[in-house]
Amino acid sequence: MSQIRAAIIGGAGYTGGEMIRLLLRHSAVDLLSVHSSSNAGKPLYEVHKDLIGETELLFADQPFTEVDVLFLCVGHGDAKKFLEQNHISDAVKIIDLSQDFRLTSGSIFGNRNFVYGLPELNRELIKTAHNIANPGCFATAIQLALLPLAKAGILSDVHTTGITGSTGAGQSLSTTSHFSWRANNIQAYKSLNHQHIQEITASINQLQKDSPLSALGEGPGIHFVPWRGDFTRGIYTSSIIDCSFPLEKVKELYREYYQKQSFTFLSETMIDLKQVVNTNKCLLHIEKQGNKLIVHSAIDNLLKGASGQAVQNMNLMLGLDEKTGLNLKANYF
Repeated sequence: MSQIRAAIIGGAGYTGGEMIRLLLRHSAVDLLSVHSSSNAGKPLYEVHKDLIGETELLFADQPFTEVDVLFLCVGHGDAKKFLEQNHISDAVKIIDLSQDFRLTSGSIFGNRNFVYGLPELNRELIKTAHNIANPGCFATAIQLALLPLAKAGILSDVHTTGITGSTGAGQSLSTTSHFSWRANNIQAYKSLNHQHIQEITASINQLQKDSPLSALGEGPGIHFVPWRGDFTRGIYTSSIIDCSFPLEKVKELYREYYQKQSFTFLSETMIDLKQVVNTNKCLLHIEKQGNKLIVHSAIDNLLKGASGQAVQNMNLMLGLDEKTGLNLKANYF
């Protein structure tokens, strides 16, 4: 198989930087172009300092779209604008990392139909897809904690708290992303109103649509309180659900659901962020007190929550082993 020709639109931010790193080391990919209107003409390593000695590519001032796969690492709302302003050949596969096409109501753009790119939910659809809407970072962590319960048709209302690092806010400076604010500090934000709730709800309903709860019009509500954390990368969530099943039966649901998945694992011991940062893994741990089930989930927000999952989707779309280019080890110490 010839090398996959790839380009990135919006390569100066955190997700763009991770995408560059992954594609440069991907054995089946030739990264031809990285676009950034604000950094045009600069070497990539002037913006992403860790790329010194890795590549001599310069940021392009014009989008380069004569490729096999185009990654849109742009802000929310900007992916749709980019497609409106640029003619992209129908032969080019698009993987969008913004939220523009994640919901069914907005998944069609012209003759492009975007498939929601959570491999643990839509693997077979992704394999035949031409366009992918990459899931949100919090959405990925929370969904992977809940999908086996939804598949079993037993998911009731969910109460979730989750904490994310400063890279989740993007590279643009703001008060709450400044070191002086983040250091020794945490804060709740967008309580019960986070933008990822809609895509989580859509995925749960996709799996649980035929359950007795859904038939009664009593599908689960997602009650989510996110937190800004005092660290750079990673997401840790804890979801509480009413559940009468014994703990061992619940664990069996999770083992069965994820037994053929390459990156999601159930841990018998309590998990922590250091186990997943710099990897494309999601780790889960389950506890139970009375009728309350607690599912903990941990991912790297820039990898499994963004660029790593995008590469995983590309691998599936193009018939590669989905782990290609993603055999990454956590930096635990």
